[in-house]
Amino acid sequence: MKSKKKEDSAVINTELANKKSKWKMLGKQKGLIIMSVPFVLYIILFRYVPLLGWTMAFQDYTPRHGFFDQTWVGFKWFIELFKTHDYSTGGTKINLEFLRALRNTVGMSLISTVLGYITAILIAVFLNEVRHIGIKRFVQTVSYLPHFLSWVIVTSLVANVLNVEDGALNNILLFFHIIKEPIQWLATPKYFWNIIGWTYVWKEVGWNTIVYLGAMTAIDPCLYEAAEIDGCGRLRKIWHITLPGIKSTIIIMMIMSAGHILDSNFEMPFFLKNGMNIDVANTIDLYVLQYGFKLFNFSIATAAGIFKNAVNIILLLIANAIAKKSGEERLI
Repeated sequence: MKSKKKEDSAVINTELANKKSKWKMLGKQKGLIIMSVPFVLYIILFRYVPLLGWTMAFQDYTPRHGFFDQTWVGFKWFIELFKTHDYSTGGTKINLEFLRALRNTVGMSLISTVLGYITAILIAVFLNEVRHIGIKRFVQTVSYLPHFLSWVIVTSLVANVLNVEDGALNNILLFFHIIKEPIQWLATPKYFWNIIGWTYVWKEVGWNTIVYLGAMTAIDPCLYEAAEIDGCGRLRKIWHITLPGIKSTIIIMMIMSAGHILDSNFEMPFFLKNGMNIDVANTIDLYVLQYGFKLFNFSIATAAGIFKNAVNIILLLIANAIAKKSGEERLI
């Protein structure tokens, strides 16, 4: 009994000592804690407090009544996203407008993600193999600069380059006799998604290579020396050492991208859409803008936003679970 009491008292003393050491550590880092308070308040104020607005998705919200004095309708507006009321027959019909927005969002996101991954990895591998410091720095600088431009400026540049009358792209193609007459790039629906995808690549590819270049610095140089002794050329060293060395980083980045499939770029579709390409340019974000701020149907706009975030979270968890079962690196 005495030994048991001693063990219990020892455990209690250890716990008290751990608590004291934690408080002592916090006391030493009080400066950092005070500095972090504004950022914590910012997150709470602008990330968590607005979540109260999600209640509008479950109400027949009208601004005339108080925020909590609304009629609760359950999942009516979530159903309305896919099946809307048909006033001509009195029944329901498929909400083609939202389904087109969903299709366009997924299509643009997949094209941007796939092109972004492939080009970022290729450029990172290229820069890793370049031995001339001047060329390497020049390529890095040129590829990074577009990242610091706002999407509004980038969209304006794209619109000018693709202009039918005096756009640079049409003039170049006409000069080299690749085309016989100017192409209406922004008025032809089949080009729109690719324009969005390649513009994203041009703007973000340099910035995205930073992660992969950082991962490549962690690869042991002895592996390259051993491969060179064994007679491996550059391509074989890239295939058997460089790419496997950044495999975990690639998988983590893919998992993170799975959580943004429905987060397509907002500015470019908004500024580049017109009457000729509206069927392929309208995204979920533009759908929310149209119903929330133009038609004042805040309930269905909020439901569309919740749907987008819920799908993103589900896709993130699925991608993480697949990576876990495959024995690869995972985010969670």
